[in-house]
Amino acid sequence: MRLTLAAAGLLFLLYPAFRPWEDETTAAGAAAAMGSSAWVASHLFAMIGFILVPIALLEIHRTAAITFWVGAGLTLPYYGAENFGLHEIAGQPNILELAEAVRYNPVAVTTFAIGLVTMGVAAVMVALKLRTTAAILFAAGFALFLPQFFTPPAARIAHGVLLAVGCAWLAWESTRREAKDPQLAAT
Repeated sequence: MRLTLAAAGLLFLLYPAFRPWEDETTAAGAAAAMGSSAWVASHLFAMIGFILVPIALLEIHRTAAITFWVGAGLTLPYYGAENFGLHEIAGQPNILELAEAVRYNPVAVTTFAIGLVTMGVAAVMVALKLRTTAAILFAAGFALFLPQFFTPPAARIAHGVLLAVGCAWLAWESTRREAKDPQLAAT
């Protein structure tokens, strides 16, 4: 299961690294970014990452795993609309208006934000339980997931690096801790 967490970290790094960074304030830029296959692949990386993290957390902190799943459940519909919906409308002449309607639908954006915050809370629960540097980096990555959307591409890629390091280090650390005390997985 620890490989699951490391794989999630890698996917969270690939998400911003492969995402096309065109100027989405212009119709041509939005169409180029959202219409590309890299758009679909990169968003799928994050979506799969959101599914994998709570699977690994089951062995680390079960309550955090359940909390994370709730957050992922609230977040994934938005990612689906962002990924597949915007990809399908990329060729429309009014793409900017359509993209804004998809992205800023009040219910969609609210459940998205609540979901990301909930996953951040779950990650902080892990950090409070383990009190290790790896757990703190893991928690920081998820606590910063929502704010990173308001930063430039370089910061978003750096956020992906933070998530990759936090997830991989926590996976490695958890494996070491469990080898010393197999009962840790049951708590």
